[in-house]
Amino acid sequence: MMSGNKINRRKDWLRGTLLFLIPLLFIGCQSPDELLPSVARSGINSITASFEDGTGEFVGVPNENKEIEIEIPFYYPIESQNEVTAEMLSKMRVRANLDDNVTVTPKLLYLDLTKENTIQIVDQRKQKHDFIVRAVIAKNNLCEIEEFELPESGLTGVINDKNKTISLVSFEDIPAQLAKIRISPHATIEPDPTKVKLDYNQEVELKVTAHNGVNSQTYKVIKNVPPKLDYGIRKGSAKLLFAKQLKQDLGIGVDNLTGGIALSGENLVINTRGENSIYIDAKTGAKKGEVNLGAVKGNLINFYNTSDAAGNILISNLSPGAGSFKIWTLKSVADTPKLLIDWNTDLALGRKISIAGSLDGNAIITAPTYTGTTQKFARWIVTNGQLKSNEPELITMSGLAKGWTTNADIVYTSADVTSDYFVASYSDNTFAWVDGRTNKVKASLDEIDRNYIQNAVDFIEFNKAKFTAVNHVNSFNWGQADQVWLLDVTEQGLFSGSLTAKTAKAVVWECEKDKYGAKAIQPIIPNGNGTGDVLLSVSEDGYFLYVYFLFTNGYVVGYQFDCMDV
Repeated sequence: MMSGNKINRRKDWLRGTLLFLIPLLFIGCQSPDELLPSVARSGINSITASFEDGTGEFVGVPNENKEIEIEIPFYYPIESQNEVTAEMLSKMRVRANLDDNVTVTPKLLYLDLTKENTIQIVDQRKQKHDFIVRAVIAKNNLCEIEEFELPESGLTGVINDKNKTISLVSFEDIPAQLAKIRISPHATIEPDPTKVKLDYNQEVELKVTAHNGVNSQTYKVIKNVPPKLDYGIRKGSAKLLFAKQLKQDLGIGVDNLTGGIALSGENLVINTRGENSIYIDAKTGAKKGEVNLGAVKGNLINFYNTSDAAGNILISNLSPGAGSFKIWTLKSVADTPKLLIDWNTDLALGRKISIAGSLDGNAIITAPTYTGTTQKFARWIVTNGQLKSNEPELITMSGLAKGWTTNADIVYTSADVTSDYFVASYSDNTFAWVDGRTNKVKASLDEIDRNYIQNAVDFIEFNKAKFTAVNHVNSFNWGQADQVWLLDVTEQGLFSGSLTAKTAKAVVWECEKDKYGAKAIQPIIPNGNGTGDVLLSVSEDGYFLYVYFLFTNGYVVGYQFDCMDV
């Protein structure tokens, strides 16, 4: 039993505890204080307006007078001739960007922006603010020269927007001529070089005035030879010269029968099996004519073509389907084919041939063999303009996991047989860098998806750097492919990673995926042979690098890069 004193002490403890807890219970049941900002704000940040069909997005922000003025372009789209009318403004979709716990009346959905509209904002402190919303149609303030060319001289101006200069790289006098330009939408230019022949051997000033008639900029067109970068290509210098659909634009009517391109002077030659090759302007893509192949013509006879560093064209047949393996040469698009190689063999080859160097001096010609899964290729040597032997050396390389089947291309980095070479192939599906002394793979990129057919490679040196171009093709509808990459292969250490996962550090440029392949043209004619080609070239003055490529049943494309320090 507890004593009386202990019982009294226990009662006192319970009484004190209850007296302490009761106020806490009342406090816990109270409503929380309303959270208000320390400074009252209007609560509206902007209003965005669009046309009734949902196109366009035009933003207005409040000013200190509680006015929201939304600027609508005079033309929409801005580059079109479609003038914005009052009727278009009479029912504009609108939405407000409000702070939390802020409301607007009336509810915003559509407004007639041909007149002033009053809206009321109720902020977090329940204070009301009236705003005037209006639209103003404004002419744009853009005043730039975006492109500048002298087609007659084959010159493309290099535009420096920061300094407002346009450099014309020419070592010779430039005849007075009309220019081809692109300026900001609805801007004007004075003098207009598209209408007035100007003398570009002297500095020319061109004033571009924006559509609003207020903003303007003056560009100086300068004929000069700017310094070169210390190394490689100028970042951002990639320029699309042309993209021509083989069938619609160039009139090539046979399907699955184009696959090789060659460069001879200013002519890009497209091989079309069974028909005369056609040639187009290497700067504009305009069709210029046909190469008369005479008897060197047939589905398996003029199967593929390429070119050397001097512009000599090489044409190969497909062996053994067309009999012995042959290669013919032409010095220009006007020349007659002459037989260079006639090798009696049972090996399958001729789908691709490559050449490093020049037939006029020293060169290496390569042709992969396609018998089973292999890592073999034929190699012919040209020394001082003379073919060493009609019989090639058969080279067996090693280091590919699977070898190749029906698609492979090999290109040496020089006319020295000990120099390294690059291999693009299917079904190994790795892009490989091979040691020319040991014929063993020394580096490679990650294997690409088996649905992608890798089949073409080229190599060139430009401005103290070494570059390769490689493609892959989607032959039917197996996902996404039809792409070309340009890689800097000056240092082997960067030659790793994946092209498709964009982890290959050597990549300096890639074309847009599926933009130029067979799938880009409707109706799709599948590239059943999974073929295409790539070609690299450097201008005589060493300022420009050209990347040409072709996808069978798709496009032939030309891009230009430069090394100017501008």
